Amino acid sequence: MKLKHLIFCFYLFFSGLAAAQEGMSKGDVLFFEYRYKSAIQEYLKEMRKQPLTVQQYLNLSESYLKLGDHERATKAYLELYKKDSVLPGYHLNKMLLGIRQTRGMDSVKVFLSTGSSSLSTELYENALFNFDLQDESIDQGVFPDIFNLNDNSPQSDFAPSFYRDQLLFTSARNLDSKKTYEPSGESYLDIFVARLNIKGDIVATRPFRGIPNFDYHQGTPYFSEELDMVFYIRSNEENGNLVFDENGKNALSVGATDRSGNFRFLLKDLSTSFYYPFYDSASGKLYFAANFDDSLGGTDLYYVYTNNGLIMSSPVNLGPRINTPGNEIAPYIFEGSLYFASDVFYGLGGMDNYKSEILEDNVYSIPVNLGKGLNSEHDDFGFILKNYQENSLIGYFASNRPGGKGNDDLYGFIIQEKPGIKTFTLNGSVLNLKTNERIPAAEIRLFNQEGKIIKEEKTDEKGMFRIEIPWQETITIQATKNRHSIFSDTYTGDALSQIQNTSYNMGIVSIDDLVEEAEDQTVLKLNKFYFEKGQSKITPAIAVELDKVVDAVSRFPQMQLRIESHTDSRGGSSTNFRISQNRADAIKDYLESNGVSSSNILYSIGYGEDKLLNDCTNGVFCLDTFHKKNERQLIVVLNYDLLF
Repeated sequence: MKLKHLIFCFYLFFSGLAAAQEGMSKGDVLFFEYRYKSAIQEYLKEMRKQPLTVQQYLNLSESYLKLGDHERATKAYLELYKKDSVLPGYHLNKMLLGIRQTRGMDSVKVFLSTGSSSLSTELYENALFNFDLQDESIDQGVFPDIFNLNDNSPQSDFAPSFYRDQLLFTSARNLDSKKTYEPSGESYLDIFVARLNIKGDIVATRPFRGIPNFDYHQGTPYFSEELDMVFYIRSNEENGNLVFDENGKNALSVGATDRSGNFRFLLKDLSTSFYYPFYDSASGKLYFAANFDDSLGGTDLYYVYTNNGLIMSSPVNLGPRINTPGNEIAPYIFEGSLYFASDVFYGLGGMDNYKSEILEDNVYSIPVNLGKGLNSEHDDFGFILKNYQENSLIGYFASNRPGGKGNDDLYGFIIQEKPGIKTFTLNGSVLNLKTNERIPAAEIRLFNQEGKIIKEEKTDEKGMFRIEIPWQETITIQATKNRHSIFSDTYTGDALSQIQNTSYNMGIVSIDDLVEEAEDQTVLKLNKFYFEKGQSKITPAIAVELDKVVDAVSRFPQMQLRIESHTDSRGGSSTNFRISQNRADAIKDYLESNGVSSSNILYSIGYGEDKLLNDCTNGVFCLDTFHKKNERQLIVVLNYDLLF
């Protein structure tokens, strides 16, 4: 059974039911009966009499696709798109797939650059990122030697799952106990088990007897060793008969069989089909694919919380970072990575295998195509992986690529490290160091070893960011904003891996938090400090304030400063001038000895008592408080208006 049948035809309609539905044309009836060639002929006849509805035009386009006529499908989609540029997401994906097949990926990129407003931000980012990864200059990661399993049948074999030291999988191979499923012409699906030999191949394939016998579809198993339970899908049935919803649809439910052979339904809805259950023992979540009404495209990935396999919550959609306008199926988690399959337009073929890192609860990195080999121009799906002998990994998946034994075949591989293109992901925030508040719209830049910008992003309204690029051995990370300082740090090798696993926070400072107006000029904001009487020695208290100047210049290296020192009127004027100059020079020496370049300090001037701020001149009695007002040190920013 082709994968498209798994997704769209895993249910039955009563014969003639569609014809009985009011308002449906003959073309509609043929389409819903999967008779796509006849549906096309009928729709073309109906077009000569009156224009097709939008839905009928979509049916016509999809019918061409089902028959592999990408040229006519693309033409039909584009004609409809010109009339109504807001296509349903599922059909938008199909149109882009057709453009890719008939005109090449460059045409898809051009379309996105001119019409991407209809795509979600996540989908657009996913597409651009995976386009970049297809660049041959990018390290494509590990390419395993892939082998076709010997026990594949002429029918469909897919959905592998580890079962202790054996392999479970789904097959349409004929069994005397199974009827024929009319839409595919093959037997109703069933679950089989096979032993694994030392080379990772399967032998001694036989029907799996760990679940109750069933006359209709059952498949896509997952065995939980922790619960000693098999999760799988099966047709909705009661008392040995299929159960249909009001539209004549027999959908697929998710159930589980325990070690004693007892079966119970877990997820069942007569109008919704469920696929590929996967139980994550670490979180207690049961993942699955389903075609709910709120899906972002065709089939989306969801999870529910469980208590030892019992459903404890409503389904949660994995969101637009994972789910697309296409179909997503076959979730599988291994060592913090979520693997799944999708037929989204930016893949290599039909269904492709992808990997996304689980960053936190229901937060994921950009899904990365696993690349050629594990993916092809055809359908590749149902990827699984586990640790194997001698520090290696063994994995399996299904594909209908040429050279197989049947419709869908099982393939295996043994590999030394996790497959897929290695990426660098950074999550965190940009903070104002003065207020410790996050800064929205701050600019994030990543540079490679040659100083070329690899990626640019901005923090969101909460001052948070997430950025992802193909792996580089050396990366410089920068953060800044207009009228703010620049944060910059460089990481290499293991240090890059370490910062991926933490919240990476970068601190910057606004120039406006560092300066103030004083005496009609812009000065650095410092607490007032005093030298000892008649002295110019830098005390620890003075050093604390001058270190703020060092920090300010390190953050704004273009600052040009003038150091001003003033005394009060007590003492001789020439003595006061000398003391103030000594103090200005002492400040300059301290700054330069602590990293401030001499090019940043244009002047150091002692004014003595020439610029008093009050009437406390020679011969005038003043309290010490008023004299103290005249004794001051100013660090003037000469080029403040030119810095930005």
